[in-house]
Amino acid sequence: MSHLIIPEGYRPRLTSSELQRAITLLRAEFPRRLSSCLNLREVRAPLFVDRASGLNETPVAEAPTISFDIPDIDVHAEFIHSLSKWARVALKRYEFKLGTGLYASVHTARPDVRTDNMHSVYVDQWDWEKHIDPQNRDTQYLRDTVRDIVTCICDAAEALRRAFPALTFHPDRDVYFLTAQELEDRFPNLSPAERETEICRLHRTVFLTNIGSALRSGEPHAGRAPDCDDWDLNGTLFMWHPILKQACELSTMGIRVDADALRRQLAAANCEDVRFRLFHQMLLNGDLPQSIGGGIGASRLCMLLLEACHIGEVQAGLWDTETVKACEEAEIPLL
Repeated sequence: MSHLIIPEGYRPRLTSSELQRAITLLRAEFPRRLSSCLNLREVRAPLFVDRASGLNETPVAEAPTISFDIPDIDVHAEFIHSLSKWARVALKRYEFKLGTGLYASVHTARPDVRTDNMHSVYVDQWDWEKHIDPQNRDTQYLRDTVRDIVTCICDAAEALRRAFPALTFHPDRDVYFLTAQELEDRFPNLSPAERETEICRLHRTVFLTNIGSALRSGEPHAGRAPDCDDWDLNGTLFMWHPILKQACELSTMGIRVDADALRRQLAAANCEDVRFRLFHQMLLNGDLPQSIGGGIGASRLCMLLLEACHIGEVQAGLWDTETVKACEEAEIPLL
């Protein structure tokens, strides 16, 4: 069963026809702006990978993967959970030069997710990866990249408002940065999700950094795979959702692990055995470029900028009977 919020007096801003045109516009406008701003080129993404390759998330990641055997090629495959490691290898294979990168549309499923207004079993996002100089492995470069992405989001929102005057949402271009430990210190009696909402209530656009390591309370703010981002150089981008009055998570991203960070984080996560997989050996041997990258939720961004209260308004998904009935009674159209 999902956990549904129906805001009092909510009505969709756009008609069904307008909504479909607006979704099409945003799904074209945002990646165009992102690729131009970050110097990225679109590539084709895999739907699944060989589990033995290590190109998917490690077993300590938050969500399990969907896997299956392919007898004809003697491979146990699993649906992609994150494109981050595959994309880093692709930077090398496709010969992306320093300062350039790639992006791809990712479609997958996370059947164990707790569905609600912002979470669906079906996941669609833009994953991107950029080849960077090792000298750019610092907080300033991360922050500059976050500001570039926020600019792309705000510019796309402006284009939507011009095309559909019924839309009124203006995302805040000013990004508030703080670490997960600073957030815990400010709201020690709240859960991580409650802290995110409170800081977004105050600052509207927030980038929460240093996610993965245990905080002074003994637990990390959220789980992060130890072989993807450097936990000292990563974060999550949130914007305030004015209809739901909650933090809306739009992107997880970060400067990727180098060999030292990989060793350190695998040890901290107690999964050092994965270092013998192909991806990890390439990284430890210095065969992969230094990079920064992340994922940006496509339906989540549509939901926010098109002022929808439920992700099912902008995404054709599956919902439990109670959610479908409650949305019908509230005249909330689920695709």
